[in-house]
Amino acid sequence: MPVYEREVVVEAPFETVWEFHSDESGLVALTPDWMHLRVESVEGPDGDPDPDVLDAGSTLTSSIRPFGVGPRQQWISYIVTREEDDGEALFRDEMVRGPFPEWTHTHRFEAVDGGTRVHDRVEYRLPGGPLGRLAGPLGWVGMEPMFRHRHRKTKELLE
Repeated sequence: MPVYEREVVVEAPFETVWEFHSDESGLVALTPDWMHLRVESVEGPDGDPDPDVLDAGSTLTSSIRPFGVGPRQQWISYIVTREEDDGEALFRDEMVRGPFPEWTHTHRFEAVDGGTRVHDRVEYRLPGGPLGRLAGPLGWVGMEPMFRHRHRKTKELLE
C-alpha cells in the first residue's frame, strides 16, 4: 500500500500543539478553503455528541467538495488510537467511509529543541481498482499541496 509522509517543526510548546490537534476545530482550521469542508457531526466513544477531545473510539463525520465541483463527498473517520507520554503523542484515524478505499492517517507529535515536531503518515489506496493501484505511488501529487498547507497553517496559528 502506498505511503505519504511529511513533517514540520513548529516553534511552539508540545502541549499547545497537541491540544490544538485534539478536537475537530484543529481539523477545520487546517483544511484549505478549496476543500469546502463541513463537519456534520462528532461523537465521542461513549456516544456523547461533540466531545471535548477526540479520544480513541470517537467518530467524526464530515463532507468535502474539492474546488466546489461535483457532489459533496462524505468522509467518516474513526479514531483508532490516541496516546500521550512524556513529550510524545500520537493519534491515528481510519476512514470508515469516503473517497478512498483505504486511508489510515497517523499524526505524531514530539517535543524537540525549539518546539514540536509534527509528523503525518498516510497509508492509502486510491479509488479505481487496478488502475488506482497502478497510480497509487503518484498519490503524493494530490497530498503534497494539502499537507504543505496544513503544516504552513499550523506554524502560522501556533508560532
